[in-house]
Amino acid sequence: MKKRIMHLLVLTIFLLVSTGLSQAATWAHPELLLTPADVEKNAGKADWVIVDCRDLKDYAKGHIPGAISFGKDCKKALRDGTSRLFKDTKKYENIFGKSGIGNDTHVVFYGEHKVTDTFKSVSVAFWLMEYLGHDKAHVLNGGMDAWMKAGKKLTNEPTLKPEKKFTAKVVANRIATTDEVLQIAQGKKKGITLIDARTEHEYEGEDIRSLRGGYVPNTTKNISHKNTMDQEKDPKTGKDVDNGYLSPDRVAGFYKDFDKNKRTIGYCHTGTRSTLTYLELRLLGFKEPANWDESWIVWGSNLKYPVANEQWINFERLKKAEDTVKKLQDAMPKKEEGK
Repeated sequence: MKKRIMHLLVLTIFLLVSTGLSQAATWAHPELLLTPADVEKNAGKADWVIVDCRDLKDYAKGHIPGAISFGKDCKKALRDGTSRLFKDTKKYENIFGKSGIGNDTHVVFYGEHKVTDTFKSVSVAFWLMEYLGHDKAHVLNGGMDAWMKAGKKLTNEPTLKPEKKFTAKVVANRIATTDEVLQIAQGKKKGITLIDARTEHEYEGEDIRSLRGGYVPNTTKNISHKNTMDQEKDPKTGKDVDNGYLSPDRVAGFYKDFDKNKRTIGYCHTGTRSTLTYLELRLLGFKEPANWDESWIVWGSNLKYPVANEQWINFERLKKAEDTVKKLQDAMPKKEEGK
């Protein structure tokens, strides 16, 4: 009897331990997120293109061997700030084709977190390529920071790839429109998860960057893009700060209560930070993730759209700040002409 009880105890402990191990989160699509070793192994292959998403001046100072540049920061090269929707697919077919990217090309985007803070440019480029129907887009986890930490070398020799033909095959459900979000806000369209990727201060209406602050009615949850990244201690402040790496255990914790089979839309202020939300949803295996590109910059400044916890921008405070800046500028010594 005692032996049987001991056997059951051992079996129970084994099951508890093994269950605990199996609960460690893993990516549903690990192939989307690469390591420095993965990039180094594939950088010289004809069907792989590594894209440095930093500004050209940073690329010129030193970049991953074999990497190309679009000539400027990826989000500036690929987005038109005056037109929020990506309607001109010919423009992208031209950019990618001339860069040596074809429909059969694996594309790896990387940026830098600590110095140039271009991880958001990476996720913009990744989301855009997936919106255009490219199924071979990847991201270097940790970017240049990870590359340097791994002891890999840099070069300042530019790389040019032979031109290829790139044909867009737009996947329409990977972008959310303002009309769709309005239907969600009005309760006319249900069963959709809506995630606000802005900071807590923006969500609460304390940090107002449009005519009005607050959030879209029927938003499911506020998950700041910064919080989802791995954290490390800032040596100057001692506070935990994001470090530009993504790990499944941390990311999965933020989205564990959501149904992966439901359409899930991320938004922020300009649809930039929420492309990181899109990347994370893809990594976790959400079936229909989307980015709302127009986001709060359009919603908060148009009075026909409803706002939850509505807060108005304080123009009087802005005027005082403007006057203070002008006084400081007037007080600065003027340069003599010709010098």
